[in-house]
Order: sequence, then C-alpha cells, then structure tokens
Amino acid sequence: MKKLAILFLCILISSCEKKETIDSIIINANIYTVNANLDKVEAFAINNGKIVDVGTTQEIQNKYAATFINDVKGKTILPGFIDAHCHFLGLGLQQQKVDVSETKSFEEVVSKIVQFQNKNNVSFITGRGWDQNDWEIKEFPSKEKLDELFPKTPVAITRIDGHALLANQAAIDLANVSENTKAEGGYILKKNGKLTGIFIDGPMSLIETIIPKPSKKEITKALKDAEKICFNLGLTTVDDAGLSKETIEIIDSLQQNGELKMRIYAMVSASDANIDYFTKKGILKTDRLNVRSFKVYADGALGSRGAAMKHSYSDKHNHFGALVTPLTDLKRYAKNIAESDYQMNTHAIGDSANFVMLKTYKEVLKGEKNRRWRIEHAQIIDKPDFDYFNNILPSVQPTHATSDMYWAEDRIGTERIKGAYAYKDLLNTYGKVALGTDFPVEKVNPFLTFYAAVARKDLNNYPENGFQMENALTREETLKGMTIWAAYSNFEENEKGSIEIGKMADFIILNKNIMTVELEKIPYIQVEETYIGGERLK
Repeated sequence: MKKLAILFLCILISSCEKKETIDSIIINANIYTVNANLDKVEAFAINNGKIVDVGTTQEIQNKYAATFINDVKGKTILPGFIDAHCHFLGLGLQQQKVDVSETKSFEEVVSKIVQFQNKNNVSFITGRGWDQNDWEIKEFPSKEKLDELFPKTPVAITRIDGHALLANQAAIDLANVSENTKAEGGYILKKNGKLTGIFIDGPMSLIETIIPKPSKKEITKALKDAEKICFNLGLTTVDDAGLSKETIEIIDSLQQNGELKMRIYAMVSASDANIDYFTKKGILKTDRLNVRSFKVYADGALGSRGAAMKHSYSDKHNHFGALVTPLTDLKRYAKNIAESDYQMNTHAIGDSANFVMLKTYKEVLKGEKNRRWRIEHAQIIDKPDFDYFNNILPSVQPTHATSDMYWAEDRIGTERIKGAYAYKDLLNTYGKVALGTDFPVEKVNPFLTFYAAVARKDLNNYPENGFQMENALTREETLKGMTIWAAYSNFEENEKGSIEIGKMADFIILNKNIMTVELEKIPYIQVEETYIGGERLK
C-alpha cells in the first residue's frame, strides 16, 4: 500500500510540473525535416523565431505551453523553399512594365505593347518576355512595326532570357547608335546593312544606359510586390543574382525597418569598383540579408545563340556565341575575389564558357576547399569538363531544361546535348546541386521547378517518357536542392534549410504531400501557409 501511495505521489508531482511557455507549436503534421537522415516528425516548437524542439505531437504538447497552437490535421510541412538563383528585384520591376511573355507571334507582342501604352502612357516603353523560339516563324523580330506605331516614343523590349533586346528607332536615336557603332561582347544584328533593332548581350548596354533608372520609390514598391508573389508560392529565401550597391542598401534599410520580411542572399553585380568596396568591407550579414558573393557573366544565352561554344552552333555555321565579359576581366575578378572571403558565382551557359570559368576557378583557388564557388546554370558541359565540378558547386534551374528541350538539340546537335541540362551528372560529381528558377526568365512557381527536376516534362506530359531521364533527380534530391543544399550554397546550412533544433522557423504548409502525390499533380500543389521566423506571412 505504501509503494502504491509513493507511485501515485510521483505521478501527481510529474503531472503538475510546469510546462515551458513558448511562442507556438505545430502539431499533428506530416513533417519532412530534411535533416541528415531525412527524418519525419509530427510536431515542433518555436520560440523567438527559432525551432526549439521537434518530436511527436504528444512529446511536444507534454513539454510546452504555447501562445499559439497550430493543429494542421495531417498536412505536409516542408522547410521554406530557397530559390538559389533568381532576379527578385527584376520580378518586382517587371510588374511595372509590359509583359510580353508566352506570346505566340511578334504580332501578339506588338498588340500587348499597344495595350500597355494605351493604359499607362509612359515616356519610355520597356518590358520583357518575348521568345522567337515559341513563334511559328522562329526568327528574331525587326523594329519596323514599332517605328510605325511609336515614332517618337522610345521602346526597348527584352527577350525572355535577358540576353537580347529589341529597340525601335526612337530608342536607337536617343542612344546615338548607328550602323557603324562597334559591338563588343555580343552582336548588333543588321539586315542588308541596316539596323534591325536587335541587340544581343554586350551591345544591349548601349540602349540600357538611356532607359530611365527606377527611383527609390519604384524599387521599394518592386521589392514589396516581388515579396508578396514569392510568399504566396512558399519561398522564404531568394538568391538575387546581380544587385547594385544602392539596391542592397535599400533592401537592408527596408528589412531593418520591418518593411521587407523576405530573406535575401545578395549576389553583388561584379565590377572592379564593387569588388573593391565589398571585399574591403567584408561579409555583411543580418538575419535577413547575406552579402558575401559576386555575380559575374561569362557568356550569353542559348536561345539567342549568345552562349559561348567550343564548336560552331549546329544551326548556324561559323557562329560560336561569345564571352560577354573579356577574359582578362574574368581572370582579374576571380583573382581578386579569391583573395577575399567572398564567393564567385558565374553565369556560364555554353561549353566554352563553362570550361573557361572552371579552369579559371581551379587556377585561382589552388585546391582550396569549402569556398563553394558556383557556376550558375552549368547548362552545356563538355564530357571531359565534368570532373572540374569536384570542387565547384553547380547552381542549376530545372525549368530551363523543359523550356529549351523543344529546340536545344537543333542548336547544339545530338552529341553536345548529352552533356546539357545534366543535373544528375553534376550531382554525382559535386555531391550537391543548388536549385532555382532564374525568375522572371522562368515562372516563379517552385512546384514547377520540382516537377521539371523529377519528371523532366512540360505540363502537357511531353515528352511521354521524359527529357533525358538519365539526368532526372529523385524527389528526395530535389527537395534537398530546394532547401538544405540551396542553404549550403549560401553558407547558411547551419541556420536554415531544414526543420531542426536551433534553426530559423522558416517553413511552409502544403495542401498535398509533394513526396507521394502523383507526379502529374505536383505543379498544382498549393501553399496554404508560409512562415518566416515563426511569423505567418501567407
């Protein structure tokens, strides 16, 4: 009897123990932690913006009293998605311009420009999104119709990839460009000796310099507009590939004032002045902003035949594309960045550009490990050059494969296509891949990224057996690439990218289980709730 009394007393004391009071707990969930073992749990606890415990629903409820209890009734929770390569500011600014994406002809492009101008009546018409590869006549457009419709209003409309631009005569005159203007790092297309209005890569700057720069107010609005779009789709960190010093300062100010909640990994646009300024200042890091990398352009894009190739394009004899940054500059940038703690992230599409940059990286890094220098896109790799990725991190965008698959082989031929969009080969070489979208070049939606990586198909189930399925990623690899590996590529794997004790409470709640749902349903999954630091932002 005495033993029973003691046992009862112990139980009573235990049940009366005070629970620890915290901000919130998530219970009854299907949680993919994306920790080292890819463990699944039912619940986790949050305090002061960080995860303080994970476990079963009963374990978490027994230990904690929370101000807010979120019973998600079995729904799937993932770490917040990280887009490892995008243009966050560009997405926001695009909301203020004419959108000519998904057009099926140049006539449709012109119609959208006319509608935009009738509504907005701007002094300089800008926009983005045309792609001649989607048209019946797959040729670069010409400016004559724009000259006719807008004889006094400058027009400059950028191709979907940002590596070609169509300008009308009013813009060309404003830029003081003529048939005799020298083109460097790209091409100015002419027909019968006359300007067509098409500028590819380097010469685009001749037009871009006369486009009115967005004001601080316009940049602020753009950042907030982009943030709303991204939160609705489950993005909690974005890597903006190429920002000015001034924009980074605006971002930091907005974040410090609580006006911008998105976490941003800022790649500084590479220039001698920027490299000198930021390397002397050192790494700039807050909870929401990380400035420790430079974005460099090696070449152009495949769609505009600006990607630098080792051999001639298959569909354009004696055309090789071009480096958009002189080789001497690329090597100088690499050497100076290597002497700092900063990361170098280089846009490289063609096999020649990739080879040049991989070789340059190897020379300046001298075998140093854990620098995590990145090749952005790593789109076409010559077979012998894959070995260079043993110490260089590939940052790739799966929807590029499913956007380009209709015409890419025509561009580069049956042999070179085998080393293109080769995400599994890159993963096998380095051990990780960072996944992104390159939005607004591609759509923002990360579920399209996931689907393209795993299924290698478009939304019409084409091709039936997938595009080069030997380079498809598994669902687990894709999830890692969009969370913990993307965090690793930003030197942030110890603070985000998984649902683990001590990490930021950045997570999303989905309406379907992305890891088990039928493949064709993945693109249509919805994000029901988005959290950053435990704060609900959708």
